[in-house]
Amino acid sequence: MEKLKILREQCGLSYNEMSKLLGINKTFYWQIEHGKRRLSYNMAFNISRVFNLKPDDIFYEYFKELYELK
Repeated sequence: MEKLKILREQCGLSYNEMSKLLGINKTFYWQIEHGKRRLSYNMAFNISRVFNLKPDDIFYEYFKELYELK
């Protein structure tokens, strides 16, 4: 989720501002960014819209590792 943190900081957005844009509470967003909460594809889509990107542009590696067969 490092890429998400970098994007948020580059855009000058705080945790609180991101959470308001997404309609979730600040703690919930913090947990997503720090890998404490599993990211749904719907939330990945909503987050990517904030940055005007595709979900894969931000989260491809996250989902690849999450669903990779081991």
